[in-house]
Amino acid sequence: MRIGIVGTGTIAAAVVDGIAEDGHQITVSHRGEAHSSRLAGKYENVTVADNQEVLDASDIIFLGLVADQARPALSSLTFRPYQKIISLMSGPTLTELKDMVAPAEAVANMIPYPGIATGESPILILGDTATTNALFGARNSIFELADQGELTAYLAAQAVLSPATVMVQKAGEWLGENVEDAAQGEAFLRALVGSSLQATPDCQQLIQALNTPGGYNQRLRNHMETSGFTEQLKQGLSKL
Repeated sequence: MRIGIVGTGTIAAAVVDGIAEDGHQITVSHRGEAHSSRLAGKYENVTVADNQEVLDASDIIFLGLVADQARPALSSLTFRPYQKIISLMSGPTLTELKDMVAPAEAVANMIPYPGIATGESPILILGDTATTNALFGARNSIFELADQGELTAYLAAQAVLSPATVMVQKAGEWLGENVEDAAQGEAFLRALVGSSLQATPDCQQLIQALNTPGGYNQRLRNHMETSGFTEQLKQGLSKL
């Protein structure tokens, strides 16, 4: 495939890392020079060009622009009817994007995460999943969304990643104060949480498995729930 990237930020660069070795012809924009230079130096099939040259060389185009800068950045560019546009932005909506990229077709809004660079990452997709599945489905988990409302809800819920990471970090800091190797302590907790969530079909089953009466997990969970942690989490999500 001939693939273009307009706006080569951290996430867009990870997208390129995830597919660069699959034989595609990939053109990335100068915008995000550190990332574009790294990609071009690492992969023989990745070249750097200005935004219009990216469009001219590509059939499938990923937009990795800052959302509020998308319209002015795209207004000076010329799209073609055969081109498929996939937005990596959490906004604008697909309906709004169609007007910006006409006569090209805005086919999907795709929300990837840094793990897409190596695979085994979740990817949110609103719109046509055929192209994204062909490019990323073999190595990643595609979560197809029904409408813009679902995308908004998923984007809010995924914010749990940051506080969950802080919890692991703070537990690691506490552990580091009580063991010799603090770095090993954090590494253990990261591996424990990640592998445990992946190994069980749903969270409720994992909670039940960790619900030994009087055990460490039950006691800490009860303490946090009594302190209002779970209600605070729901209230925070509702305010996003």
